[in-house]
Amino acid sequence: MTYSRLFLSTIKSFLHIKCEIIDTNSLKPLYGLVILLTEAVFRENKLHDIAFLGLRATIGTIFIVAGSGKFAPGFVNFLTGPLGLPAELQIPIALAETIGGILLIVGVLTRISASLLSIIMLGAIFYVKGASNFNGDGAYQYDLLLLAVSLVIIVAGPGRMSIAHIIKKIPRFLH
Repeated sequence: MTYSRLFLSTIKSFLHIKCEIIDTNSLKPLYGLVILLTEAVFRENKLHDIAFLGLRATIGTIFIVAGSGKFAPGFVNFLTGPLGLPAELQIPIALAETIGGILLIVGVLTRISASLLSIIMLGAIFYVKGASNFNGDGAYQYDLLLLAVSLVIIVAGPGRMSIAHIIKKIPRFLH
């Protein structure tokens, strides 16, 4: 078995793939195998649903804890001091993180709340930390990870283990 066939069989175990395999000897860089991918869909089983619920719950908990800490008076001093932002932004930022985290855990309006959290993470990376250090002092790697997970939630939606999936009366674009 060639490496490309082994790769294809590994990918097929994670995805439902409709593809055509064409063996050719003229394409040596591809080890003589061309795959015409026509459709790929994630398999839907309970383990994926549980893992996605765990991802939503973890990120939601992180944002709830971070957002509730931003209700403290010290956050106003941080906003107005080194950042130069108005103090009125304390409540919207804290509410967006706290309520967004709750909505992620529950599984209602997950795409909208993940979008708001992505905007907050972009502000944290580029405005607060200046995107200067990936790791070390003032690092933005943690914020980048939260942004990446929020983008995954925007693309994938709430999953089947969510209130939005149970109710089924919420329009799909609001999931």
